[in-house]
Amino acid sequence: MYFQKILSLFCNYAYLCKKMITLGVIGGQEILLILLIVLILFGGKKIPELMRGLGKGVREFKKARDGVESEIGNLTEDSEKQEKQL
Repeated sequence: MYFQKILSLFCNYAYLCKKMITLGVIGGQEILLILLIVLILFGGKKIPELMRGLGKGVREFKKARDGVESEIGNLTEDSEKQEKQL
């Protein structure tokens, strides 16, 4: 009885995971529909401004990521130099 409950829970979990994975895939028709809705909501004049703002946000994110990566690299190099000196 206990084994059946565990097995049924596992099967339900696997089924839900499979459904979630298939729901995560966006096809061409869905993208087209989303773009159409954005065009209707914001209009043709507002979309370039939105994309410009999105591009600036992505650039800032990349700069911050690169800064963190270089900081981590500097710290590891410093720690390696200190280990060699010992």
